Amino acid sequence: MEFILPYKQVLNRYWKRRKMASSEELALDLDELKQLQSIAKRPRVVSLISNEIRNLEKLSIDAASAPALQPPVSTARAPTPISNAPNVGPNPVLNYVPLGSFSWDQDSDQVKIYIPLEGVEQEKLETQFKPNSFDIKFHGIQGKNYRCSIPKLNKEIVPEKSKVVVKPKRVIVTLIKASKGNWLDLHFKEDKLKPNLDKERDPMAGIMDLMKNMYEEGDEEMKQTIAKAWTDARSGKASDSLKGFP
Repeated sequence: MEFILPYKQVLNRYWKRRKMASSEELALDLDELKQLQSIAKRPRVVSLISNEIRNLEKLSIDAASAPALQPPVSTARAPTPISNAPNVGPNPVLNYVPLGSFSWDQDSDQVKIYIPLEGVEQEKLETQFKPNSFDIKFHGIQGKNYRCSIPKLNKEIVPEKSKVVVKPKRVIVTLIKASKGNWLDLHFKEDKLKPNLDKERDPMAGIMDLMKNMYEEGDEEMKQTIAKAWTDARSGKASDSLKGFP
């Protein structure tokens, strides 16, 4: 009989809790019943406790599989999170005015680009530096968005060291060169004077391409010289290497 009384007390608590039982409360009841089971000795008491443990375990499984209760909706206003991203609204379709007018200078270590633009706010900048390019977006300047980008630079830069500094009347973009030296231009340009070295082509084809480019890019004196060489070649006065040159 010493086990019947505490067992009934446990069951009374259990049935009161069961009406509004949470998974945490069910777990507490289950632990308490198992403790009681460990000290019970009489077969009938052990059987009763075991049955209730099974019922409680089933109830716990049902509670776990049931949809979670939603917390009550608070009427308090949540604090506004601080973000470094430009305040442009959710998934907007933005239009940008391209900034093609700027000046630049350089030394052996870096290139500086000077963009004349007023009213720029540092926190509304969106910058992207890559080894061969950069893209800078300016948001919310007198109701407009601007963009300055070079998709392929003359040579490689160090993205993590490059930066943008905002001044009252202009923006300075500093590009750190990956290797020291002088840039002939900001934009990458293919060397038109470089002969085509395709091994499958006629070896003379590269020379002919070179001379064509020299003629197209050269001044009047160069063009006259090449034209004379072509005329001499056609008349047999020069090597046949120029045959086929227009």
